[in-house]
Amino acid sequence: MADAIHFGTDGWRAIIGEDFTDENLVRVIDAAATAFKQEALAAGRSAEEPGTIIIGHDCRQDAHAYARLAAEVAASHGFFVKLTADYCPTPTLCWSVNQDESAIGGIMLTSSHNPAEYLGVKLRMSDGGASSKEFTDRVEALLSDEPTEARGSYTEVDLVAPYIEALKSRVDQDAIRAAGLRVVVDPLYGAGRKHLAGLLEDLGVEVVEINNADDPTFDGLHPEPIPPWVDRGIAKVTELGFDACFINDGDADRIGAVDERGNFVNPHRIIALLVSHLAEDKGESGKVVSTITASAMLARQCKRLGLDLVSTPVGFKWIYAEMEKGGVMIGGEESGGIGIPSHVMERDGLLMALLLAETMAQRNMSLGALVEDMFEKIGRFEFARRGLALSEEQMDRFRTEIMPVYEAEEICGKRVVDVDRRDGVKFLLEGDAWVMMRPSGTEPLVRVYAEAATTEEVDELLDEAAKIVGA
Repeated sequence: MADAIHFGTDGWRAIIGEDFTDENLVRVIDAAATAFKQEALAAGRSAEEPGTIIIGHDCRQDAHAYARLAAEVAASHGFFVKLTADYCPTPTLCWSVNQDESAIGGIMLTSSHNPAEYLGVKLRMSDGGASSKEFTDRVEALLSDEPTEARGSYTEVDLVAPYIEALKSRVDQDAIRAAGLRVVVDPLYGAGRKHLAGLLEDLGVEVVEINNADDPTFDGLHPEPIPPWVDRGIAKVTELGFDACFINDGDADRIGAVDERGNFVNPHRIIALLVSHLAEDKGESGKVVSTITASAMLARQCKRLGLDLVSTPVGFKWIYAEMEKGGVMIGGEESGGIGIPSHVMERDGLLMALLLAETMAQRNMSLGALVEDMFEKIGRFEFARRGLALSEEQMDRFRTEIMPVYEAEEICGKRVVDVDRRDGVKFLLEGDAWVMMRPSGTEPLVRVYAEAATTEEVDELLDEAAKIVGA
């Protein structure tokens, strides 16, 4: 059974009641606690007092009960275990670990943007950042079919309140209070519900929150802040005539937005906006880090502002590795995970929503006007991605016969100017357009991505990518 447990791009995820069971969870936590104890001993701590592990969970079915079991198993290894008293966002767990000098790591029970029937485990290191592949490989190697039967005691704590206060300290509260903003908040039934809305209300923002019921089915929505799951937020903004909608995923470490006209503002545009805000409004500097799926707009924004842009494979753990080196102002990925290492070296969807509100307030511009102003300065690009479900045979063919060797001089009439095979295969095309194909690290899919000047060109590139993949 241990062989079925595998850590992907960010954690282990499985369907509740099938592979995600008490027995498998104990296996994972037993192995993770063993690996964390190895980290503690290497840091000079004792086996009797290896330090603290902090455990959080999202809003999935029976998540708190699973988290209690995880806490008992971790405590049996000698750790002082703090368990969140209620659901919390993943960035809350990460920030809490980072702020606790005794913490050797954190465990978050979540499956992020996956559908409601999934639950999973994310592991965080002592600085709150994502666990490396080396660490999760070690955890997998430690999985046992006969894990410990010992159980220990833990302490339940309020992780959210101090985290919320820390978020407030990151922004110009007076400017936000004076702006008279009206915002829809859509947590997609996830762990950001009540928290982001309450935070904005405390800062004087008029808030209407949707999709915030205690419903572990998520009312059939996938908790991912991309179309079509953002359609309710789009409808509510236009119905109320509000200034924006901020949308988080299932564990609130990702961000999506909608402007006052009901236009979806994708993460590519959000990070490009926030780079400008941090550099031009807040006077910050440093490297910008993003994944291979980053927009050409981000490269143009960085060039305009004189900032270095570093590219990584897909997965925030690679961005985290760059943050560890120092000198990073902001890092983000196409899926909406954006982080500021001076806050915590992880993604934080609540902080990004707060920074968007601050940008609107300080510049006295609507979200739509901010986006249009950015287009005037760096150009406009459209982006889309698709998930292609393939047979095992098709997937094997893609991995062995297409991804490593496929070549083309042009795609959809656009000349290929470069090829990047660091993660899947990405064709960079003339005019800063591009198309990419890669196996998903979290789902049994091949993802195809494209960016170009028009939605028609994007659709054409995605259609061609699907043919290349063999779907």
